[in-house]
Amino acid sequence: MKLSEIKNKLEQLETIAFQLPNGELVPNHFHVTEVGKISKHFIDCGGTVRKEEVVNFQLWNANDYDHRLHPEKLLHIIELSEKTLGIEDLEIEVEYQAETIGKFGLDFDGKNFLLTTKQTDCLAKDNCGIPAEKPKLQFSDMQTGNACEPGSGCC
Repeated sequence: MKLSEIKNKLEQLETIAFQLPNGELVPNHFHVTEVGKISKHFIDCGGTVRKEEVVNFQLWNANDYDHRLHPEKLLHIIELSEKTLGIEDLEIEVEYQAETIGKFGLDFDGKNFLLTTKQTDCLAKDNCGIPAEKPKLQFSDMQTGNACEPGSGCC
C-alpha cells in the first residue's frame, strides 16, 4: 500500500485497527511512534548496486489504555512527516514488536489495515549461481536401480 492510499482510507474511517497475519488485532491502545522514510543502498549477491525507499510506520503497544489513535491524528502525523522529511508517495512498511521487531507490508480489507508477511528473496538469481530447482526423482528410476547414478540428477 502506498502512502496516498492510507491517507485516502484514513479520511473515510472513524477508528483504526491493524490486523496481524495470524488474524489477531494489534491492541487498540497502540501508538504510531515513528513515521519516516527508510533508504536502503546495497549490493546484491550478483554484484548489482540497488536502492530502495519505503515509508516506515512503527507501531508500539503501550500500556496507555486511556488514549486511542484516531484516523485524523494519524493523518496529521503523516502529513507533518511528508512536509518535514520530504516523504514521497512510497510503499509503506510497518514495524511491530513480536518476539523481535517484525517488518510487514500493508493492505486494507475495507475495515482493518492488514499487516502482510514479507519474505526475503535473492534479487540476482541469474547471477549468483543458485541452481534452478533440482529435477525430481522418477519412480521408474527407483525401480530400475538408476536412482543415484552419476548424471541422474539426484545427487
